[in-house]
Amino acid sequence: MASIYDFTMKDATGADVSFEQYRGKVLLIVNTATGCGFTPQYDGLQDLYEKYNAEGLEILDFPCNQFANQAPGSDDEIVSFCQSRYGVTFKQFSKIEVNGENEAPLYTYLKSQKGGVLGKNIKWNFTKFLVDKEGNVIERYAPTTTPDKIDKDIKELL
Repeated sequence: MASIYDFTMKDATGADVSFEQYRGKVLLIVNTATGCGFTPQYDGLQDLYEKYNAEGLEILDFPCNQFANQAPGSDDEIVSFCQSRYGVTFKQFSKIEVNGENEAPLYTYLKSQKGGVLGKNIKWNFTKFLVDKEGNVIERYAPTTTPDKIDKDIKELL
């Protein structure tokens, strides 16, 4: 893939979502889990979405069960949990793998753009990738980086 906009991924309802629709937007792409120590970051992600969505921020949530079986539910169960517990209104996608032979091509691409300080593989849930309005992967954040610490970087790109 030549660009982030070449990807099509399935959302949590199973519908195809072309990333072309995100052209001109700032994207924060996150692999998540509902049973992780970082799960409360959904609050911060939702805060960022509410603060900046009108200015062009989209948050793309990709549940992943590859790390200690921390996202065991179905797509429907994950969406229900996130909406009821954290009030999530940003786009949620179908569960994917982010490492290994079954990793989603989107994550192969993201990791090729920003390998991270610990190597290319995603180390845990809530790794975040920030993409600018032109589709460039600008930054990769560790799971320990809370959404409020990304606020300034998002604001600069908007």
